[in-house]
Amino acid sequence: MADVLYFVVPCYNEEDVLPETSKRLLEKLEWLTSQGIVDEKSRILFVDDGSKDKTWEIIRGLHQKDVRFSGVKESRNRGHQNALLAGLYTAVNYADVTITLDADLQDDINAADGMLAAYNKGADVVYGVRSAREKDTFFKKFTAEGFYKVMKKMGVDVVFNHADYRLMSKRAVKGLFEFGETNLFLRGIVPMVGYPSDTVYYERAERFAGESKYPLKKMLSFALDGITSFSAKPLGMIASLGLALTALGFAGLIVTIVLLALSIIPAWGLLIAVMTFLTGIIVTSIGVVGIYVGKNYIETKARPRFIIEETLTDPSPTGDKTE
Repeated sequence: MADVLYFVVPCYNEEDVLPETSKRLLEKLEWLTSQGIVDEKSRILFVDDGSKDKTWEIIRGLHQKDVRFSGVKESRNRGHQNALLAGLYTAVNYADVTITLDADLQDDINAADGMLAAYNKGADVVYGVRSAREKDTFFKKFTAEGFYKVMKKMGVDVVFNHADYRLMSKRAVKGLFEFGETNLFLRGIVPMVGYPSDTVYYERAERFAGESKYPLKKMLSFALDGITSFSAKPLGMIASLGLALTALGFAGLIVTIVLLALSIIPAWGLLIAVMTFLTGIIVTSIGVVGIYVGKNYIETKARPRFIIEETLTDPSPTGDKTE
């Protein structure tokens, strides 16, 4: 008997792309069903992450026309990672296997075939990995690949060139929910779940419509959040830097004394340069420590990662859900 599949698609202000996304996903679901690869109870679950446009109205309309479209509406915008989690939280009640992907049609929907094949061979997690980055600008390629390399250096177990296009079995999703942290970085958490995994490669396309939800500022914030959520190495680097600066300061003191004795340059010029440099290092170090302290502060509050305001499923559960 075929397993029930749920596509989980987080959406934030995606009214421009949803009509085409829903069309292509339904075509893929119908093909998978007709081939007996997935059960007829399989669904497409859109998660509205507090959109300000007509995203939820479109999702509601799709559900009314075809129950194969389901929907989850968060009470407010909580970010991409929490939207994914809210979708998985709902889908795991109905699905044997889930595939998460973005709504912008950049992820190759046909790669789902390979994911399901790997799942049927025993993989609980199948990562969708970009085969190349020829279509990216030099800056985009450099920063993206640099991000994965830095994460590896920091000791974070991430899959190179993998975003959040992945398949997860029911038990893998349940394992994911054993991790209760508020600061989510699923690319680092999912590999920690364990269980057999596999990889499927695909070529990422251009965005079909709308604007990217990850400008440079948000990408940098996401990268910083990933590093500080999974590695304490930056704190160790600060300690090492402190020792190095102590040695440098001592050497600078000796140089200053020598220069004063020889009257080569005014000592105050060198002192100002050294003090400015050290002040910058100190302020940066305090900032890094502050990030870790702030994360611990947020985690201790144990606030809900998301609150589901409304669901459109078949059958539709009643009542709000929080996690």
